[in-house]
Amino acid sequence: MSVAFDYREFTTRNIGFVSEAEQQRIAGATVFVCGTGGMGGAALLALTRAGIGHFIIADLDRFDVSNLNRQVFAFLGTVGRDKAEATAELMRQINPTVQIEVFGKDWPRTVEDSVRRAAVVVNGTDDLAAGLLLYRTARKLGKPVIDAYASPLPSVYVTRPDQQSPEERLGYPTRGKAWDAITREDRDAAFQAEVIHVMIHSSSRHHVDLAVAGEVAAGRRSRMSFAPMVITTGMMMAYEAIALVLGKSTGTDNRGWFFNPYRPAVEKPRPAIVAAVMRPIVRRFLQKMMDGA
Repeated sequence: MSVAFDYREFTTRNIGFVSEAEQQRIAGATVFVCGTGGMGGAALLALTRAGIGHFIIADLDRFDVSNLNRQVFAFLGTVGRDKAEATAELMRQINPTVQIEVFGKDWPRTVEDSVRRAAVVVNGTDDLAAGLLLYRTARKLGKPVIDAYASPLPSVYVTRPDQQSPEERLGYPTRGKAWDAITREDRDAAFQAEVIHVMIHSSSRHHVDLAVAGEVAAGRRSRMSFAPMVITTGMMMAYEAIALVLGKSTGTDNRGWFFNPYRPAVEKPRPAIVAAVMRPIVRRFLQKMMDGA
């Protein structure tokens, strides 16, 4: 059965959360989401339903069975299909008037054009090299990047062009290296630096199996992912994207925050001096976890 689609009717229940004029700004906005699987896919779902009018999306992978536990565009019917193409098709089932530009493995070739035309960049990848390319390009072109930590708790942070990127802020060994010359050792060291940050500034360690987490940090096991955490994170990213499109401030910066649904509570970064004292202790604790002690 053919259903007549009307954008105004589609977004009528948004009004009150946003004004009519703001909804028009949302309709005219372009958002670039790189990585359409877990967090990126959840953010895309919310932004599509919010009425964003133009997307640039990129992903180099295909959906597989292991994605079904958390990725909102992963269904038995999309397993084996290119993630970006399948995601775009389902987005059009929500809003048939939405404009979507789709890129696969070749997305780095057009990244400057994609970032330049977008109001907001959402990093939905879990790849260090891809993240470096996005952040470096966004800084060059003066665009904000929305991201999340590799954390058992939902998290979100927004890096504006005048703020330190994760590479700088967390001390990755990649500074001065080309994004496509990153080694396995660089990836491991960067991931462990991120894990240390998460352990210092959140209560994440209390909500996972530390033996399993240690195997993940040591690279002996795939990253843990859980639907409530992944999808909640994507929703938080979508809130930030809409705020940026509308020129509003949420108070989220490049250090971000964590949402603890178990308590519930918002966990914000500790003061720098406290973090400095904790860092060597946490580093030793992480090493014991990785060693299986």
